[in-house]
Amino acid sequence: MTATPDLRPWVQALIFCATEPITVEQIESCLRETLDVPDLTATQILATLDALDEEFAATGMAFRVRAVAGGYQLLTEPAYQAVVEALIKQKSRRRLSTSMLETLAIIAYKQPITKTAVEQIRGVGCDYAVQKLLEKELIELRGKAETVGRPVLYGTTARFLHGFGLIALRDLPQLRDVAADEDAPPATASGRGSDELNPTE
Repeated sequence: MTATPDLRPWVQALIFCATEPITVEQIESCLRETLDVPDLTATQILATLDALDEEFAATGMAFRVRAVAGGYQLLTEPAYQAVVEALIKQKSRRRLSTSMLETLAIIAYKQPITKTAVEQIRGVGCDYAVQKLLEKELIELRGKAETVGRPVLYGTTARFLHGFGLIALRDLPQLRDVAADEDAPPATASGRGSDELNPTE
């Protein structure tokens, strides 16, 4: 039986280069394609991810391995938030307007929801905001409502989770927490606390 090589450098290379959270299944597929690892298991990959995270923590690296949106990703430690935010602010083309942020927040908390319902909550039209959020793949169509006219329903995407560093929708801040900390900017994939979203393009 061939001994399984140290998977850490290989897995590290994959999560470093992945532009979106990479799943255990994707890691396993890549490793099987390039290494002689016939007995490779998902358990070994998970153990390798844990080992990498512990290694990064022990050596004082600026990032950690975190579970995000059904996969794994390197996320910057909160201590380095300020310098990362400085870089994000330079990328103004990726910035979401106040209108888009408000629309996205309503969809995130109320999904699936129609555009009309979003407009009723905001008190203004949101055609442009919805269109731009669709283009950025932060929201998607979720079928049609069982009401007169069968209006389209909208919901958030895995890219939304990725952009805000969330594992699942249940990790969204509770509305009472948002109200108590309304001046705190939203999270980014590089760490909590930016006033901009930085989705991967």
